[in-house]
Amino acid sequence: MLSFLRSLYKYSKEWLGYLVTYLKNNFMTKHTTNMENIALRSQLASYVRRFEKEKIPTPRPTPAFRQLWVLLSKHMENWKKSLVMVKPDTVIRWHRTAFKFYWKQKSKKIGRPTISPTTIQLIKRVHKENPLLSPEKIHEKLQLLGIDKPPAPNTIAKYLPSSRKPPSEKQIQSWKTFLHNHQNETWATDFFTIPTLTFNVLHVLVIIHHKTREIVHFNVTTNPTAEWTIQQFRNATPYGKVPRYLIHDNDPIFCSKAFQAFLQSSAITSKKTAYRSPWQNAYAERVIGTIKRELVDQVIPLNEQHLRGLLTEYIKGYYNTDRTYQGINGKTPIPSPVYLPTSVEDTVLDATPILNGLYHTYKKAA
Repeated sequence: MLSFLRSLYKYSKEWLGYLVTYLKNNFMTKHTTNMENIALRSQLASYVRRFEKEKIPTPRPTPAFRQLWVLLSKHMENWKKSLVMVKPDTVIRWHRTAFKFYWKQKSKKIGRPTISPTTIQLIKRVHKENPLLSPEKIHEKLQLLGIDKPPAPNTIAKYLPSSRKPPSEKQIQSWKTFLHNHQNETWATDFFTIPTLTFNVLHVLVIIHHKTREIVHFNVTTNPTAEWTIQQFRNATPYGKVPRYLIHDNDPIFCSKAFQAFLQSSAITSKKTAYRSPWQNAYAERVIGTIKRELVDQVIPLNEQHLRGLLTEYIKGYYNTDRTYQGINGKTPIPSPVYLPTSVEDTVLDATPILNGLYHTYKKAA
C-alpha cells in the first residue's frame, strides 16, 4: 500500500509539471513566443554554422549573434532561461561594450565646419611665400583679396603650427634660403679621389661659384695638406677677389687651424656642413659627379700630370664655356656669345673636338 502511494505521488508530480508547461504555453502571449523562438533558433543556427560547416567544436558567437542577444536581453522576459551557448554575464558584457562604443561616437566633438582642401592649400601657399605673416595677417590678406568668408585666424593657425609662436632664426633663414640669397657671393669646395692606371690615388680639389656654377679653380696632388690647400685658394683669389662665404665639409684640412686662420684673414666666412650631410654642399657634390661621369669614367688617367691635363682641357675648354647647366636656365657658366637667330636651314656650325673628339664645341660660321 505504501509503495503504491509513493508511485502515485511520483507520477502525479510529473503529470503536474506537464500540465503547468501546457498551461504556460497556451497562455503565453504571441510576442513572447516569437521572441523565444528567435532566441532558440539563433543559437541553433550559430551551432550549425560553426560545428557543421566550419568544423569548430566550440561555437563562437559572431558580431551579429552578439547584437541580437543584446536586443533580446532588453525586450524578452526570462531571456536567461533560453540562453544555452554562453553565460548571461557574457551578454551583459557585450551590452556594456556596445554602449561604450555608442557613447564614444555620440560624444565626439563636432567643432567648426571643415574647410575645403583648396582653401587649406591657399593658406599654406600664402604662408610659404610670406613666412613672417601671422594668422591674423593672412586672414586680413585674404579679405583684402576679396575672398568670400575667409577662414578665421584660429582656423588658419591650425594649419600653420609654426605660426603659434614667433618663428625662430632657423625658420626665417633656412639653409636653402641662405644659399639662394647669397649665391652671388658664395663659393663651395671639396676634394675627391681618382685612381690612376697603376692604382695610385690622386686627390682633386675643386672650387665652384654658386651663382654661375663656374669651376673657379682646380688642382691635383698626391698628398693634400693645409698649406697646399691655402696656396690653391690664394691662386683662386688674385687681387683680393674673394667670396664672402665658403661652404665646405668637415674634412680635417678645411677644419684645420691654419686653413680657418687663412679664411678669417681673407674676410671669408666659413660655413661647415653638418656631419654626414652632403646635400648641404650640393653644388660641389654635383660638379664632382659630373666630372666623374663625363671625364674620369671615359678616360683612365696615367699619372698626376695626365689627369691635370685632362681636367684643364675638360673644364676650361668645355665645362665652363660650352656645357649648359639646368640650374642656370640652360646657360653656360661663362656666358657664351650671343648670335642672331637663324633658321636651321641657314645655320652652319664649326665644330672643335675636345678630348680627342669625346666632346665638341660649336660656333656659328660667318
